[in-house]
Amino acid sequence: MSWRAFGIPIAGGIEVRLHKILVVEDDEDILEVVTFSLEKAGMQVLRARSGLEAVATISREKPDLVILDIMLPGMDGKEVCRRIRQNESIRSIGILMLTALGEELDRVVGFELGADDYVVKPFSSKELVLRVQAILRRRSQPVGHKELVRLPGILIDPDGFSVEVEGKKVHLTATEFNLLYELAHHAGKVLSREVLLERVWGYSYEGYSRTVDTHIKRLRQKLGAAKNRIETLRGMGYRFR
Repeated sequence: MSWRAFGIPIAGGIEVRLHKILVVEDDEDILEVVTFSLEKAGMQVLRARSGLEAVATISREKPDLVILDIMLPGMDGKEVCRRIRQNESIRSIGILMLTALGEELDRVVGFELGADDYVVKPFSSKELVLRVQAILRRRSQPVGHKELVRLPGILIDPDGFSVEVEGKKVHLTATEFNLLYELAHHAGKVLSREVLLERVWGYSYEGYSRTVDTHIKRLRQKLGAAKNRIETLRGMGYRFR
């Protein structure tokens, strides 16, 4: 087994664990470019060339994040994404979807299935790495400094990474959790899409405002009885009541 599976040894015999990334792509050229870029950024890279191979690798290796092409032989990326989010043992894995230029519907569906972010082909290797790092940062950032949010009918515990609505636990992805926390922590205040992109996703770009909208839609679906607590203010953004 490669030394990458165990981390990089440093002074004192301590090892630094590398983030384990699974790249699922059937185009060999793209697979090579993405692998090279991620390894250059100090990550351990696993590879799969089909949806079925991806599912088997995810179950066996438990990667930190999956870069998932939508168009795959046999089982497509949307089905792989669905299976990840429906499986209790792996549902917390980060997902970055790769979509072809103009496939807006695929991007929306990907978000509704629980993808954390997407990158459009053709893409810049630098942008891809930055997006991966942003997802990993959101998932691993310390939350102990965040306050418990307790509002009528809803409890958000950043230390336990848990959400309860009317006493029932709600399972959220890391991005959904951070989005809900940001809104609820500033309950009564309107937050624009640009502000939410910066605070939750870690980047700001007007063209990605749909990212916020699709995550809000999915978040409402999961909140059930509390879904109407998230208000849409046209031309302004969102507010948690």
